[in-house]
Amino acid sequence: MATGSLLALLDDITTILDDVSVMTQMAAKKTTGVLGDDLALNAQQVSGVAAERELPVVWAVTKGSFINKIILVPAALAISYFAPWAITPLLMLGGAYLCFEGFEKIAHKLLHGAKDEENHDKALDQAIIDPKIDLVALEKDKIKGAIRTDFVLSAEIIVIALGTVASKTFAQQATVVSLIAVIMTIGVYGLVAGIVKLDDIGLHLMLKKGKSVYRQCQRKIGNGLLMFAPKLMRFLSVAGTAAMFLVGGSIIGHGLPFVHHISESMVEVLQPVNGMLAAIAPHLLDAIVGLIIGAICVGLFEIGTKLLPKKT
Repeated sequence: MATGSLLALLDDITTILDDVSVMTQMAAKKTTGVLGDDLALNAQQVSGVAAERELPVVWAVTKGSFINKIILVPAALAISYFAPWAITPLLMLGGAYLCFEGFEKIAHKLLHGAKDEENHDKALDQAIIDPKIDLVALEKDKIKGAIRTDFVLSAEIIVIALGTVASKTFAQQATVVSLIAVIMTIGVYGLVAGIVKLDDIGLHLMLKKGKSVYRQCQRKIGNGLLMFAPKLMRFLSVAGTAAMFLVGGSIIGHGLPFVHHISESMVEVLQPVNGMLAAIAPHLLDAIVGLIIGAICVGLFEIGTKLLPKKT
């Protein structure tokens, strides 16, 4: 009898694990788009860090991301169970924050120009020369910014994953969402670490000595990586800011029925004319919504900071 019960239990566990595996794959497919945005944003956040501090900074953000997931997974499950109506407003709030961050970056660059960038670069150069300066402390704003951005994107990933298993048992929901949280964190920051170290890999290959064809190929690959790395980082800098508007605008657009209706109508009208344009149009709408919301949020923030009494 006990053996039969144990076998039945093992059979149930095997079935659950099999279902969880399938559902996790489904959830992973649906969160792939956000993964791309997350990768672009976080690679951008850690760009500009001194070479020897790159991996420690990525690791610091990774730890922050895991802490975000530890907070978000139970919170999402609890909200989904007790107050499912609150998920959309909270996501929209996070989307508005992403739009705010994106627009603030653009506004800062336009208003302050290259002078602040030059001062920042000088501070980094001074920090590298002076061993007494704590480089991690110098880059703490980048780390905090990356973790804040990760928090919003992680929330979206978790909610998307939760939506794919909404009809399943609580145990299955918890297992799938937890697996997605771990997989996405390792995937994103593993790739970020690889991207920020491309130039070092290129330099390592460039310094290979020897006249063999193999060594010559290594040096050519190294040279190619050295040329490609700065271009990739510049691209990620632009892509990261654009992703903030696309992701934030998409979250807000899905929460506002009239915007979602406009997006669907655009697809219906454009599909017979041009399939590619029909596919791009909703993303353009998301970007426009993101820019508008970002501008409003930055405007309100600036007004608020001027109206509130300054600390003495």
